[in-house]
Amino acid sequence: MHTVVMIPGDGIGPEVSRAARRIVDATGVPIEWVVEEAGAHMLERTGALVPESAYRAIETHRVALKGPITTPIGSGFKSVNVSLRQKYGLYANIRPVRSIGGRGAGVDLVIFRENTEDLYAGREIRVSDDEAHAVKVITRGASERIAAAAFAYAEAAGRKTVTAVHKANIMKLTDGLFLEAFRKVAASYPGIRAQEVIVDNMCMQLVMRPAAFDVIVTENLYGDILSDLAAGLVGGLGLVPGANVGERYAVFEAVHGSAPDIAGKGIANPVAITLSAAMMLDHLGERAAAEAVRKAVESAVADGSVATPDLGGSGDTEGMTDAIIAAMR
Repeated sequence: MHTVVMIPGDGIGPEVSRAARRIVDATGVPIEWVVEEAGAHMLERTGALVPESAYRAIETHRVALKGPITTPIGSGFKSVNVSLRQKYGLYANIRPVRSIGGRGAGVDLVIFRENTEDLYAGREIRVSDDEAHAVKVITRGASERIAAAAFAYAEAAGRKTVTAVHKANIMKLTDGLFLEAFRKVAASYPGIRAQEVIVDNMCMQLVMRPAAFDVIVTENLYGDILSDLAAGLVGGLGLVPGANVGERYAVFEAVHGSAPDIAGKGIANPVAITLSAAMMLDHLGERAAAEAVRKAVESAVADGSVATPDLGGSGDTEGMTDAIIAAMR
């Protein structure tokens, strides 16, 4: 029996989280779900987006499946995702991006994004009323750690190439240090081709020839941008899963927003969080169930009759969920 913390979130979070739970339960894998509330409704109720009970549950059980949570803009609130990554040392943000149901044919890549530092470390200084500074933090340890995770994954998954994305031609010290770390780790994996691409060129190359890339490893800000760009190649964030993994804890999540404009309408796409749940099953050692979920999602998305509006159809959350469960059976 596995124990997993379920954080439904807000907006469409509860709807898609409920769908993912139904699908995971349908695999037959025994899971005890510990449900913890977090989000805008908890801010109103308790004064905190994430109550202490949710943190305690993660610390106890170490694995969580999380729906989207709204972060208030411009009001002093730190992103819940950033807070969780830093609090629990979830240094590796892993986003597989692959063609599903004929969308973005030929795309099959995995992005490893360093999750704890860079400009997202939040070191900002207000110099004057007219000037503010942000400090970019890159360390050798964090850079080697994310590079090692990317190469280890590539080796285990039979991937041939790991590409480091950087801007060392301009930021010679920070991005230069990231490349030093990447090259050191690459030397330990002679069977895997290592290559380096400047971030602006990488954006162009991903759009023009995404099938040329296999595993990508990069810093926090570049990884955030490239992950969303790559998602656009295969149909959007509604089809892309995400994982935040550290030494002790792992949080799996849909990478899209909370979409409050469609909350409660029953038309949210449950695929992203379902594929995130499949990554969670892999993490728990339930690889056969994980693969069954992925194949069932592929089947359901290819069947346009159940597609949700974001995929160009007129289906709903429940219909898509039923179709995925039916495909597994």
